[in-house]
Amino acid sequence: MLNVDSLNQGVVIDHIKAGRSMEIYKYLKLDELDCSVAIIKNAKSAKFGKKDIIKIEGNIDLDLDILGFIDHNITVNIIDQGKIIEKKNITLPDRVENVIKCKNPRCITSVEEGIDHIFKLSDPENHTYRCIYCEQEFKKP
Repeated sequence: MLNVDSLNQGVVIDHIKAGRSMEIYKYLKLDELDCSVAIIKNAKSAKFGKKDIIKIEGNIDLDLDILGFIDHNITVNIIDQGKIIEKKNITLPDRVENVIKCKNPRCITSVEEGIDHIFKLSDPENHTYRCIYCEQEFKKP
């Protein structure tokens, strides 16, 4: 069995759907951090069968909207002195900014540079978002 040391202080992103941890690593720009980051892929999970886990050493601010967009079943545990002091449940965000790009070639975000790609949640049940500029639909896989 793999043993990864427990954190004294930091953040544990848990219950990530197996295989999605690298996507989260990229979106949260964890490669830019100057601290230890451990990625555990395909860990055994009683609830999911398999899951991914990311452990980040130290105090950092995470964009919970990005996590909610990728997978709203993720839990975020804040660790201090080796104990969980806060558990954050993630929800599907109402709005995401610069996470997905509009695929409509006539959308202003495709024509003009420097415009934020902003999508609003239009159908929570089906995880469907729409571009605020042109109404182009984006359905999460």
